[in-house]
Amino acid sequence: MLTRVRAGHRDAPPAPHAGTTIAHSIGATRAPSWMALRFGTPPEEGETWVGCARALTDPEFFPSWQSRLGDWLRERFGESPHRTTSGYLMSWYLHAPGFLAGMLFHTARRVPHLRPRDLAFRLADSRPHVDGVALLSEGFACLPDDPAAGTARATVVADERALAALLRARFVDHAARFVAAFAPYTRLGRRTLWAAATDVLDTALWNAGRLGGDEGAGVGDASLVLAPSDTDPLTSGSTLYAVTGEDNSQHWTRRRQSCCFHYALPGVERACVTCPRVSDSERAERVRRGGD
Repeated sequence: MLTRVRAGHRDAPPAPHAGTTIAHSIGATRAPSWMALRFGTPPEEGETWVGCARALTDPEFFPSWQSRLGDWLRERFGESPHRTTSGYLMSWYLHAPGFLAGMLFHTARRVPHLRPRDLAFRLADSRPHVDGVALLSEGFACLPDDPAAGTARATVVADERALAALLRARFVDHAARFVAAFAPYTRLGRRTLWAAATDVLDTALWNAGRLGGDEGAGVGDASLVLAPSDTDPLTSGSTLYAVTGEDNSQHWTRRRQSCCFHYALPGVERACVTCPRVSDSERAERVRRGGD
């Protein structure tokens, strides 16, 4: 049975704030093995770490990244369709602001600055995906009961709804800069790029809950940040919903707004489970079986 539900919101973050600085919050966040989070200018310079401000203003950056990804895809699949390199890159880049913001909102109820000058990301050596994000500025927004409330670095907002709205606004501002910068290098339309931004933010909050041990709380955060009435220019509210198995176990999934076009690569037998090309019934069956 397919059950569309909205998870309840918790009354407090799942873990206590770690200190009064955003650096402490990042250090206390349980980051996954596939995405390193850090505060401050990374020790490595050059090609490994890239400032978001540079990525969005250097006319050579996205073509170079696409070329590197194309080489990697050809080595493994024999082809590198333009729509696939574009689909990968739009999601990978947007994970820099989206994943960091989602983790800090979920774990500490804090929203950092997400301007391009405030962030840098690391590209992995082989498969050129984003595997690290660095926050470069100390300022953040928080709730009135935050231990940093009243300090020079903190901007206090009234409640969780206001904090969620600020997260959304800061992410959208960064995403708008990305859409404008990346659009000349892809044949994908602007609505598709905004759909990718929607997917990244929804998935980041969901993953934050999963990584923190309370998936339902992450789903609740996604429904708070991506409220259906407050999404424009994002393309939808949260699309997370639950699939209930015969044993009444609950499994969360979602229908993406955008596509990574992984299915277009030679030898790929089917689309991702969250792909918009997959029907709800097929998605539910695959989720029940534990498939992707």
